Amino acid sequence: MIRSGNRFEGRVGVVTGGASGIGEAVVRALHAEGASVVVADVQEAGHALAAELGDRIRFLRTDVTAESDIESAVDLAVEAFGRLDVMFNNAGVMGTLGPIDRTPMSEADLTLAVNLRGVLCGFKHAARVMKPQGSGVIISTASPAAVLGGVGPHVYSAAKAAVVGLSNSVAAELRPFGVRVNTVIPGAVVSPMTAAVVADGADDLAGATATLGDSALMGRAITPEDVAAGVLFLASDEAAFVTGVTFPIDAGMTGIAGRSPYTSGRYEQPVTLLEAGRTTAVTGRS
Repeated sequence: MIRSGNRFEGRVGVVTGGASGIGEAVVRALHAEGASVVVADVQEAGHALAAELGDRIRFLRTDVTAESDIESAVDLAVEAFGRLDVMFNNAGVMGTLGPIDRTPMSEADLTLAVNLRGVLCGFKHAARVMKPQGSGVIISTASPAAVLGGVGPHVYSAAKAAVVGLSNSVAAELRPFGVRVNTVIPGAVVSPMTAAVVADGADDLAGATATLGDSALMGRAITPEDVAAGVLFLASDEAAFVTGVTFPIDAGMTGIAGRSPYTSGRYEQPVTLLEAGRTTAVTGRS
């Protein structure tokens, strides 16, 4: 649910991949909180989003594999609204799928161009505005595949791992300039891209919700709005001393291997395990 407020009144954001999914949710949330936002996306759906939200929104068709497009998106924010406070490097694709020994290198290059080079360009052009400004927040979208094997395609996983490393490196540079840099790791989020993988196509959000809900770690599927709430926290003054952080929004997927085996079944009643496997029962309360 998007809450209206004024946490971002007078502030300006650029959201790459802002026409759908997580990006759209962040655009809507920033706008509802008073920000002016440039929606930077290759999808023409960005026009409709800008028309719907109206005031304080601009759409610019942006291919993040082209540095000049990202440069133009940042320039538009400054020209239209006077500054840049939040850069959300969110545009991404699953990219090339399949066995490593059959990976087409041309498709691998494209996957890296979107998921890594595009983020690098986002950092570059946000920093050129934020450093002299003396303030700003840059947030990038990674993935559980950045830190866990077997949950994402090979090249996608490599790119998202690189995003985490790049973000932490840039955070060290920009901290003295008053610019904070963080990364979010969304779990399996209901979005058109996810629906294309787990349901009957990009438009089958209901199918994606049902499929992801069946395996949800906390009772329901993660929504773009759940991720947007985390992004807005990191972008807000409430996170004024949060930088160089990788922030999972994944129901514990990357931090909790599974349900604890030591709290149920044979261990439902407390027991202490000592040397050579000797156990002692725990009685009473302490």
